[in-house]
Amino acid sequence: MVEIIQPIITATFLSALYAIIAIGFTLIFGVGGILNFAHGAFITVGAFGAFLVTNSSGLLELPIWAGLLIGTLAGAGIAALTYVGVIRWVRTRPVTVLILTFVIGFFLIYAIRILSVQLLGVNDPLNIPVEPVIGSSDTMNNVFIFATSWLFIGLLIFFVNYTRTGQAIIAVSQSDKGAALVGINAERINLITWTVAGAFAGYAGVLLAGAFGNGSWLMSIQPPAPLILSFAIVILGGLGSIKGSVVGAYIIGFVETFTVNIEPQLAGISSLGLLLLFLLVKPEGLFGREAAG
Repeated sequence: MVEIIQPIITATFLSALYAIIAIGFTLIFGVGGILNFAHGAFITVGAFGAFLVTNSSGLLELPIWAGLLIGTLAGAGIAALTYVGVIRWVRTRPVTVLILTFVIGFFLIYAIRILSVQLLGVNDPLNIPVEPVIGSSDTMNNVFIFATSWLFIGLLIFFVNYTRTGQAIIAVSQSDKGAALVGINAERINLITWTVAGAFAGYAGVLLAGAFGNGSWLMSIQPPAPLILSFAIVILGGLGSIKGSVVGAYIIGFVETFTVNIEPQLAGISSLGLLLLFLLVKPEGLFGREAAG
């Protein structure tokens, strides 16, 4: 019995982290129809921001709580800057946006590598230590990740569905032109969406690096590969659906946990298998394309 309960508990905590990783990716697609391939880099920026202010090799040695705040703000800031500086000018050209987000993502992670080595003297940028949020207790950290992930997911769903700005987000996700006819500024709404998505990415980066004991300039593509993970989750749940992302995260979290318990070398393969299956059988995902859960 214990052998079954422990994987269930692990999968429950892991899936909450996966959900918070994928939310920003699906939010940007839900509103602007943009597949943001810089999302993994925003997650890395969050982890690196926490490292800068909490580690002896960084700029300051503040508590990890401050690192969590700084990482979240760093993710939000870099996402807002990306939208204002680049995406807003080309957002109606999806292929151009796709290429640009891909390039921006690589630019950011290589900038982090250079900063780590040249300015901070980190000998191994593949191992950038970020402390767990609550001491050294894995159980307490898992509880913290689970509780705060669900808190922020709940707040986001409330914000999107029950506030004026949230209603404007839904309107823009359905039609830019229709939203403009009722006086909604689509540029402002897209900027808000990118900022919120970046904040989720930055927060997820700190949690992810803390959960695994360190971050890396390549953490966006290293296991659990948050960029690939986000893409797989939103395909399963339905591109643009917050509810779908949460459900997709739990499907992948549970499948991966039980698969790894059976055969550790299959880590990651199960997610790709599910992704392939859904692309063939139900390409719109479980909940289709929508802006809110």
